[in-house]
Amino acid sequence: MPVLTVRLRIALAFLSIYTIWGSTYLAIRFAIETFPPFLMASTRFVIAGGVLYAWIRLRGAQRPTWANWKAAIIVGGLLLLGGNGGVTKAEQVIPSSLAAVLITIVPIWMALLELLRKDRIVPTLHVVLGLVLGFGGVVLMVGPGDLAGSGGLNSLWAGVLIFASLSWAIGSVYSRTAPLPKTPLLGSGMEMLAGGALLLVVSVVSGEWAGFQPGNVSFLSLVSFTYLIVFGSLIAFSSYVWLLTKTTSARVSTYAYVNPVVAVLLGYFLAGEQLTIRTLLASSVIVIAVVVITTFKSRQTAPNNKLSTS
Repeated sequence: MPVLTVRLRIALAFLSIYTIWGSTYLAIRFAIETFPPFLMASTRFVIAGGVLYAWIRLRGAQRPTWANWKAAIIVGGLLLLGGNGGVTKAEQVIPSSLAAVLITIVPIWMALLELLRKDRIVPTLHVVLGLVLGFGGVVLMVGPGDLAGSGGLNSLWAGVLIFASLSWAIGSVYSRTAPLPKTPLLGSGMEMLAGGALLLVVSVVSGEWAGFQPGNVSFLSLVSFTYLIVFGSLIAFSSYVWLLTKTTSARVSTYAYVNPVVAVLLGYFLAGEQLTIRTLLASSVIVIAVVVITTFKSRQTAPNNKLSTS
């Protein structure tokens, strides 16, 4: 029975990161229809991080040190301010489905960042092929021109999303060696608190509060905001961290190319977002590139079984 119970928990955790994380892109779009983007993201992570931090501490986790907090501020800034904050702001202009596809290039950035490490891994033909495919897919999606009646994306905000994916990748690489708490969920709570605080600063500095009236927040935005806190931040993110301790990186990394498929379908059926030949072709190329890179990297690193916690 214990074995079956663990298998069931693993299956449910995978189900959550596949479906919930894929759906958060659409939830973000609905939430920011009547909610300032940085304020929404800030409030989301402060609430989720506060709940998670308090719960783990009450369960006996050791009080984090100042070094732990400094690391959490850096990781939270890269993942949640630069990464999630960029996505949230860009979705005011770019459809949620295409935002999800562009963010999928995170593993491509990860492969390039590994070349900058002291113990860098020289890319093989498989990785080079994946990088070229991924770059080609991004150019196809973002670049000018017309394919079956569909022009390219807004270049400025597509650039913001590409920067957001780079920020997430840098934060993920740094978190592997950062002096975070030994309890993964405690570190996650700290990262959300720190990232949420940084997002609040950006919200105030950008002046997006001007004219904002909480009473004008729509029911759809409020429901989506609540969904992001409970399901996106607490359940899915916690499931992701837990899976990293229970299975291989090869299996966990599959979320990277399942999420955009979920996001594209939800955007099409629930938000009326367009599905053009250009979108489908570029999305397919990017997803294939990510599959090639993550599959090769997972095979290469599987013997060490060293997994990221962010």
